[in-house]
Amino acid sequence: QVQLQESGGGLVQAGGSLRLSCAASGRTVSSTYDMGWFRQVPGKERELLVVIRWSDGNTYYADSVKGRFTISRDNGNNTAYLQMNSLKVEDTAVYYCALANGSLNPRNVNCWGRGTQVTVSS
Repeated sequence: QVQLQESGGGLVQAGGSLRLSCAASGRTVSSTYDMGWFRQVPGKERELLVVIRWSDGNTYYADSVKGRFTISRDNGNNTAYLQMNSLKVEDTAVYYCALANGSLNPRNVNCWGRGTQVTVSS
């Protein structure tokens, strides 16, 4: 059974950068999978931010992060990365890595990471 391990969260000032990693273990991420990140703040639904298609690297970005966040992957290491630049206070949330067989969306997630806290101070 696949497991996802996030790393890289923390505290950063507004305008700064962080890079999150999501490493899959237990099985190889095959070409039929998508990997991505959601984020959640207390009292709100989990929001889909970014997706990368494992087969060809095709990506999706939510409008809230487009132009600031970049997702990439290392197929050999079963790892995805989320580079977050120009961070804003409103980016503060718990960030969850997710994996889906097929298109990743809120209704199709096969595995979740435990989440990593990102806090952006003003």
